[in-house]
Amino acid sequence: MFKKLKMLFAGLAVFSTVASVTAVQAEADKSQELVVYSNAVSSGRGDWLIEKAAEAGFKIKIVEVPGGEIADRLIGEKNNSIADVTFGLNVIEYNKLKKEDVLKPYKPAWADEVTEGLADPDGNYWPITVVPLVLMGNESQTMPKDWTDLTDPKYKDQYGIFALSGGTPKMILASILARYADKDGELGVSEEGWEVVKKYIQNAHIYTEGEDHRTAIIEGKYKYGQMWGNGLLQLEKERNVKMQFMQPEIGMPFVSEHLGIVKNSKKAELAEEFINWFGSAETQLAWSNQFGTIPANKKALEKAPDYVKEFASKTKQQDIDWEFVGQHIDQWVEKVTLEFIQ
Repeated sequence: MFKKLKMLFAGLAVFSTVASVTAVQAEADKSQELVVYSNAVSSGRGDWLIEKAAEAGFKIKIVEVPGGEIADRLIGEKNNSIADVTFGLNVIEYNKLKKEDVLKPYKPAWADEVTEGLADPDGNYWPITVVPLVLMGNESQTMPKDWTDLTDPKYKDQYGIFALSGGTPKMILASILARYADKDGELGVSEEGWEVVKKYIQNAHIYTEGEDHRTAIIEGKYKYGQMWGNGLLQLEKERNVKMQFMQPEIGMPFVSEHLGIVKNSKKAELAEEFINWFGSAETQLAWSNQFGTIPANKKALEKAPDYVKEFASKTKQQDIDWEFVGQHIDQWVEKVTLEFIQ
């Protein structure tokens, strides 16, 4: 299974770490409270993390923020940092933070155990999970073959997508637009690409805050909906249902969730100890057992539940120029929001 994941990420840069970044040597004061910003703590994950961290001696406070807003918030708080740790964001968002000098380079104790190519070469962020982004439907539905199929009028109001403030809908949007790269096109995208995205957005139901999108798919209110991979697996486990997911020939966007330390945190040493614990094979295996995540930690992946390995084996990574995406994603989201969302 690990070999398959390595192949999926073969195009990524080979991992390296600056020699000056070292693991924590001395224990920090665990009586202090760590503030954690995350977009990956819904569906019980935050409560589980608080409980297990407490058992390990850590006192954490989780602030849940949509993935598309965390980077802007941390940059805005750069000179008066509130957060000590952030986790759950994708590479694009972490690179924004890196560029703004918001993150503190470090090397966790488990650095040599993670899938090569996923960590920042300069040690600013480190991976904990690998996340395929999918379109899911309940067992009775006939699934479309690709995101672009949803431009057909017959799919009008048949599928739900999340507001573009979140990381998942942004990356799915990017995975569509990246297919239509055109150096002479608007914001690097051809006219055809923009027309496809316009129809994709306007045919969709955009979930409102607090809407129970899981039940809506299970009960057939909407035939299909966006979901991150482990969210689908967790839904099946918790609700005792069987879901299916679209498997485009081109593949699906894969993102990896990462951990980072806020540079101006006054508890950086404690933050590193927390990350040493959270990203460890033991904790990531427990995280996978509980929430169906695909661990980036190779030792945890080897022992992950069979259903997680089976799901991962059915996914195919779309080849996406993430550097191109990173250059344009904010402008793409702005255009879509202002011009296409009705």
